[in-house]
Amino acid sequence: MTIIGLKHTRAAAFAAALIGAGATSLHGQSDPITVFAAASLTDAFNDLGRRFVQQQGGAPVRFNYAGSQQLALQIQQGAQADVFASADERWMKTVVDSGFADSAPVVFAHNRLVVVVPATNPGRIDRLEDLTRRGLKIVLAADAVPVGRYSRQALEQLGSAPGFPSDYVKRVMANVVSQEENVKAVATKVQLGEADAGIVYRSDVTPSVARVVRVLDIPDRYNVLATYPIVAVGHSPHTAVAKRFVAFVLGDTGQRVLVEHGLIRADDAHAAAPSRR
Repeated sequence: MTIIGLKHTRAAAFAAALIGAGATSLHGQSDPITVFAAASLTDAFNDLGRRFVQQQGGAPVRFNYAGSQQLALQIQQGAQADVFASADERWMKTVVDSGFADSAPVVFAHNRLVVVVPATNPGRIDRLEDLTRRGLKIVLAADAVPVGRYSRQALEQLGSAPGFPSDYVKRVMANVVSQEENVKAVATKVQLGEADAGIVYRSDVTPSVARVVRVLDIPDRYNVLATYPIVAVGHSPHTAVAKRFVAFVLGDTGQRVLVEHGLIRADDAHAAAPSRR
């Protein structure tokens, strides 16, 4: 499987090609298209859906948000999806290898991880090193969930950072009391004070969330850059409109909306530089 990472000079051309491919049947399409999208995209894609309908006209867009692993399984089991936007390449590969992609997926955004604690900070967590303190309640997403896997990679990298104990990962994981099915569930438990800390995407710290949590940044050197690919689903009766939606996400308006919601543009060369693994 090849997942195409868009550069600035190629993004517009690729999006234009998709628009051209779907130009004949957007208007007059009455059935909504269904976009299966990672839970971390909820706010951004709700905004994109509204703007897509306003600017493009035609079919409305409805969304199914969940962990990427859940969405991939639903598509494999025959659920009606027109577009799949995953929070990592692993679950996109599952969909592609199963024959459900209309074309090669394209990377449309990136994201970074942060640690969040309740604003009241009952665990007295002021540094990343504090996550090893005994008795803390830490919530992560499960390893099958993209953010869960990214979180474990970031912890492994922090374990080799100067000043961190050699058994950092073991001690942090010993404090994990719950493993969630998507990133929104992690954020919610921290907001409600049911956990002393959790690892989420930067984009999950929306203005409403920021009022009730504190954020601890993970240094770029030890952070993990999440990669989001998107594809029109094959065998869909709405392929033309689905391709237009993909093109809209890849275009200037779509990329600007994603940045407004805390994600990183697909063509941000600095952000896309490989993290130390």
